[in-house]
Amino acid sequence: MKILNLEPQDYSAEAHALLERAGTVDNGPLSRAALKKNIKNYHALIVRLGHKIDKEILSVAGNLKVIVTATTGLNHIDLGEAEKRGIEILSLKGEREFLDNIHATAEHSFALLLSLIRKIPASACDVHDGKWNRDDFKGTELNGRTIGIIGYGRIGSKVAKYAGAFGMNVIANDILDIPGVNIIDLNSLLSQSDIVSLHVPYSESTHHMIDRPRFRQIKKGALFINTARGEIVDEAALLEALKSGHIAGAALDVLQGENSGKKSWLKNDPLWKYARKNSNLLITPHTGGATYDSMAKTEIFMAHKFLKWLRG
Repeated sequence: MKILNLEPQDYSAEAHALLERAGTVDNGPLSRAALKKNIKNYHALIVRLGHKIDKEILSVAGNLKVIVTATTGLNHIDLGEAEKRGIEILSLKGEREFLDNIHATAEHSFALLLSLIRKIPASACDVHDGKWNRDDFKGTELNGRTIGIIGYGRIGSKVAKYAGAFGMNVIANDILDIPGVNIIDLNSLLSQSDIVSLHVPYSESTHHMIDRPRFRQIKKGALFINTARGEIVDEAALLEALKSGHIAGAALDVLQGENSGKKSWLKNDPLWKYARKNSNLLITPHTGGATYDSMAKTEIFMAHKFLKWLRG
């Protein structure tokens, strides 16, 4: 079996050794053009989030049998096209027992909240510029504030624990009733929360779940955090809410354009343009799950899952 590890930077040595049990492993990185040219030579593809594995790629992947992705979200892969071509998708989706021991995205969500509410990036940049303007960067305490968590799964529940340690009030919205958790309807959550933190998986049913009417329901002056997927949010509506001052700020680890496959998507992104000139919008490059610890653990887990799949 020929295996292409498309994004091997800092890839776990243990996971790589496991892959070599299955066959010959070639390492990228490859440009999209090179991937399109060479994908026909491989039976297995190991990916992260750096490429859009869409119909254009899959249509020339005549020998491809399986795609292995150490992610829970799968919107970087055309699942319908893969199914049509009989290509198996192995991912972290549904691996709750394992994922309960992965903390990176929940920690990043809280890091974004702290950075936003205490104006850390802006104040640090000001000091780098040789200034010491303490009074220009007064923040707000988290203690006593209400955080509304949309999606009380493995990440949302971890964020709730961190919030509790900071003395915050936690309310949540979820499709399930969870014992001991204050689960309320989404409209009530949006109107009551000082911070809204989004943690639902992306699907057709959650596409633009937070749209213009939802942003209007958010409590005036609230903060908005998204470390889930960009497609869950109507980004034009978010930008309107920021520009109007209806929400005081937002911190995003995901943008809808990152899955477009276009090289120039970021520089054409309206939210990116706004963030360059306004300190109340923070954007990080989908680094929520990107820690050495979490990536090594998930790569090893997925390598074992791949070998198990091979054994049938």
